[in-house]
Order: sequence, then structure tokens, then C-alpha cells
Amino acid sequence: MIVALIVACEVGFWVLLALGLTARYLLKWRRTGAALLLCEPLLELVLFTATAIDLKNGARPGWEHGLAALYIGFTVGYGHYTVRRLDAHAAHRLAGAPPPPKPPKYGLPRARHETGLWLRTLLAATVALALLQTAIWYVGTPSATAPLRSWQWTMLRITAIHGLIALTYLLFPKKAPAEAARSTEGRTLTGR
Repeated sequence: MIVALIVACEVGFWVLLALGLTARYLLKWRRTGAALLLCEPLLELVLFTATAIDLKNGARPGWEHGLAALYIGFTVGYGHYTVRRLDAHAAHRLAGAPPPPKPPKYGLPRARHETGLWLRTLLAATVALALLQTAIWYVGTPSATAPLRSWQWTMLRITAIHGLIALTYLLFPKKAPAEAARSTEGRTLTGR
């Protein structure tokens, strides 16, 4: 049941997003579009409530309960960012707004962008870990909470790997093509 609800919430997220952007830009119903976009957090509330009720009714914690916590965490961390980016693209394509800025590709601006994405992952992890820990305390039986603890370690690994990737953009910044050509040119002139 929980897995089907997670799938329904994901489908519902994209359906609400499409309906909200359609109402906002094609039908010119700005308030209706905004209301539809603001309904998206209700999906996570439904998933959270269903998961809590499932555990309260004596369901043994399983991988699906952990997946629900991760889904809610990532929606909190990346949901608003995704809606904002797609809204900017829809405004450009459907309402004649200027194109949204693309993420930077080089140097310190790219490192800042990647760090911002990692901070979103950190927020998602914090929410997911808090939900998982609450479920662990609620269930209370150590042997029954093993799947939830496994998801906690998974979330920590995801966060650490993403953090390392973001750090590489700071430690080894990609140079712009013109900048790379200038540094190569300078090396050939000095003989190094």
C-alpha cells in the first residue's frame, strides 16, 4: 500500500505541476495556478499520515516505510527548487518571459551552484533522518527497526557522496574554454 501511495504522490506531484503551470500560463488563471502549485505539499502530508497510520496499526517497518521517509525528505529539499525552475521555463516558453538563467558551468560560480544543490540534499537528509528516527522510536523494537536504520545509512551515504562531488567542483574548478586556452598559451611561451 505504501509503495502504491509513493508512486501516486510522485505522479500527483507532476500532474499538479502541469495543471498549475497550464492554468497559470495558458489559461491566464494566475490565482488558480498558484493554488494548484501550493497544493503539492499536501501530497507529502497524505503520504506521511498514511505511513504513520500503517505503523500505528501494527505493520512491521519495512523498506517501503524508509522509502516514504526519503521521498518526503527529497520533496522538502528539492520540491520548491524544481517547481521554481519549471515555472521559469514555462513562463519563458508560454508567456514570453526572458529565458531562465542556466546554471554556471565554470569556476567558483559552478562550485557555489553545486554547493547549493548539496545543501538541498543535506536538508532532504535531515528531514528523512528525522522521520526515520521518529519511526524507530515509535516502533521501539530494535529487531523490527533494522530496515529503517538501513535507510538512515543509505541517506547518510547519499549525502556524503553528493558532498564529495560538490567539493570536487571547489577543489578542481573547471576552467572556461578561453581561460584554459590562455593558461596553455602561457605555458608554451615560458617553456613549462
